[in-house]
Amino acid sequence: MTQEMSQVKTTAPLRNVALCMKALERAMNSPDHLPRMVSFSGPSGMGKSMAASYAANKYRAYYVECKSSWTKRALLEAIMLQMGIPAAGPIYKLTEQISEQLALSGRPLIIDEMDHIVNRSAVEIVRDIYEGSKAPILLIGEEMMPQKLKKWERFHGRILEWAYTQPADMQDTKLLASFYCRKVKVKDDLLETVTKAAKGSVRRICVNLSRIEDEAMGTGLSEIGLKEWGDRQLYTGEAPARRII
Repeated sequence: MTQEMSQVKTTAPLRNVALCMKALERAMNSPDHLPRMVSFSGPSGMGKSMAASYAANKYRAYYVECKSSWTKRALLEAIMLQMGIPAAGPIYKLTEQISEQLALSGRPLIIDEMDHIVNRSAVEIVRDIYEGSKAPILLIGEEMMPQKLKKWERFHGRILEWAYTQPADMQDTKLLASFYCRKVKVKDDLLETVTKAAKGSVRRICVNLSRIEDEAMGTGLSEIGLKEWGDRQLYTGEAPARRII
């Protein structure tokens, strides 16, 4: 619990964190006659998992991050591990146990990297859990996940809200600098350049801020701006061109 609270305090309140929280809250506060599954999707690097982790800690949600190798059973076993319930028996039995625990606990379920479940055409197992519990469920995935889910009409029709990430802006960069550049002050002109170079990606901003702090400390600077940064390259996600030696 102490670790959970620590994570809540050290996660920057970025706007994608706020959007993710809002989507989960909408599911949690949805009346009984409306669906309680919500989707939060967007491109890689936008801070979805960071936001999901924050929301999971804030609302004590059961949280699983799917892997590409996961089968239906692997998903169920991972959820049961989070619940502290031994996973034994056939798949239908595990599904019933998860549904019962969700209903009894009143806690939400967050499934991160849901694309892996979609790609394996295993989404109906999630619908079974939902139908058996009516618990709020937040699905996290890449930007094309909502379109992919159209293939399963009965599943698609149970999504209360389709929320999408937004590109990180200057305010997000400033917030991240307060977390990732604790030993040096980064001037606004350099933060603005980082924001543009990152093209909305939280991950790229974090990588650049870490580099900036390392460079500043390596040259003995306590404050660094565009002038001090000079002509050093910023990380844009693009692989460098091949150099011919």
